[in-house]
Amino acid sequence: MKGVRLGTVAKWSSAGVGLGMATYGAYAATAWLCYGHVDRHTRDDSDAELDRFMPRYDIVERHHIGVEAPAALTFASACELDILRAPIVRAIFKARELVLGGTPDATERPRGSLALMKSLGWGVLAEKPGREIVMGAVTQPWQADVVFRALPPADFAHFHEPGYVKIAWTLRADPQGDDASIFRTETRAIATDATARSKFRRYWSLVSPGIILIRVATLGPIRDEAERRARTV
Repeated sequence: MKGVRLGTVAKWSSAGVGLGMATYGAYAATAWLCYGHVDRHTRDDSDAELDRFMPRYDIVERHHIGVEAPAALTFASACELDILRAPIVRAIFKARELVLGGTPDATERPRGSLALMKSLGWGVLAEKPGREIVMGAVTQPWQADVVFRALPPADFAHFHEPGYVKIAWTLRADPQGDDASIFRTETRAIATDATARSKFRRYWSLVSPGIILIRVATLGPIRDEAERRARTV
């Protein structure tokens, strides 16, 4: 019986791995086909600050969640979330490192998500205190040891140096009355020339499932922390 049970477990484990690989492959293929064909925002998720810096883009990812907490608490919770506490996030970063042959990051990094991103080279493009922050950088994300370079806000929109990708993303909390809000995050990216676009399309098809999973995985913890803080105020 023990052998039968082990065989059953192995069979279902193999089936699960196969399903996961098939799902990943399907999403990667979709990301490849959809590259450059982005859905424009609706009135509800439009972002004038992002539009200032990147009105055109090759890819876009938008995510949101309702929160039973004031916008200021939701925004603070998003900025201070320790994303590296989540095993799935660490696993995705490690997988990228192994696949691309990157060097492990031995630098002691701050734990809050916003402070962490700044330490990695991202710069602030615009900010509405307590409501929204827009971050940006230019990079070559297909490199094994990726480097993010911040630019002054006045230079970011007009940067066109060949061989790079410009990326801008937001953390944002929209109030829904005094005691509720909607947390939103949006990421846009555009390549500066045809060669970079070709490289970035391959890279995005490979890593976008993991990047999107990280975005989705952080929504619940942000909501939970903001609502916890709201209960203690």
